[in-house]
Amino acid sequence: MADPVPFPYTHLVVNDIPHQRRVRYSGTHPRRFAEKYKEHDPVRYAEEVRKIMERGKTPAGMHRSILVREVLEVLRPQPGEIAVDATLGYGGHAQELLRAVLPGGRLLALDVDPLELPRTEARLRALEFPPEALLVRRSNFAGLAQALAAENLAGADVILADLGLSSMQIDNPERGFSFKVAGPLDLRLNPERGRPGSAWLATLDEAALVRALEDNADEPHARVIAAAVCEARRNAPINTTTEFATVIRRALGPGSGPRAKENLDLSIRRSFQALRILVNDEFGALDAFLRLLPGCLRPGGRVAILSFHSGEDRRVKKAFQTGERDGTYAQVAPELIRPGPEETRANPRASSAKLRWAVRA
Repeated sequence: MADPVPFPYTHLVVNDIPHQRRVRYSGTHPRRFAEKYKEHDPVRYAEEVRKIMERGKTPAGMHRSILVREVLEVLRPQPGEIAVDATLGYGGHAQELLRAVLPGGRLLALDVDPLELPRTEARLRALEFPPEALLVRRSNFAGLAQALAAENLAGADVILADLGLSSMQIDNPERGFSFKVAGPLDLRLNPERGRPGSAWLATLDEAALVRALEDNADEPHARVIAAAVCEARRNAPINTTTEFATVIRRALGPGSGPRAKENLDLSIRRSFQALRILVNDEFGALDAFLRLLPGCLRPGGRVAILSFHSGEDRRVKKAFQTGERDGTYAQVAPELIRPGPEETRANPRASSAKLRWAVRA
């Protein structure tokens, strides 16, 4: 298969943006997400964005799709087929799938994020694909069966689900997914529904918090962190990302040895992951998706799932193996596909990605 055309970050534009005075900031370089005006305007500042990406960083408000070539190789999308991107995100995978199924094919794209979904749809439509070829619905991937029925599609030939967060979500402090900058401890993929992370953290008892840290993130210091959170919230609510991170740092201490800071940061990341999974019921949604997935695939249809931590990968692996044993799947991935060193150097956020695939019987 020919190499896919790289996702053209510098060519996606919807409307001409009227000139605006740039955001003022202190120092010589913008530090806050909202101040990075060049990164938020990759068309006007294409050269600056290119340099940022060459340094292995992701420009603010953008996302670098992972394992694009490998996804296309295992899914083998063909002209005229029905493809699904069940987690649209920034649209990098979707663009390549859509290009591959044309002429005559269609792509159904789903995403639960009400903030990013319209932006991505606008970018994709600006590429001037046939309008009828791109079908976009705001839905969790667990709602794939209903989305297919709503579009009068009996099934799909190709389905992709990228279970990772998008960089636009991680980098925006208002979303609360990162502990590196202060922001509300929200963590909702759909900020219009459910309770934010701060509300969950205020009401979980210690035992429930221990279970979440262990089950959702394999955190070895779950009991220490849970006890510290319960003690801290007796004095004041934990409402921000930095407050949550500070509680964990104080509970675990500075540590010792050459990897002390790295290990501490890893525990903080795992704690954020555990709370995020709880807030969004991510494992419940994934279990529902895996259960309904075979009914969404046509005979011979291919599915690929990108996961980013062990809890997700265990579920995907088990579902595929069970499906192969009972004859639901004719073939499943014999082993994981991981990003190569070149991709992880160019995009460090790809390092934890795991790709599995299956073929419907």
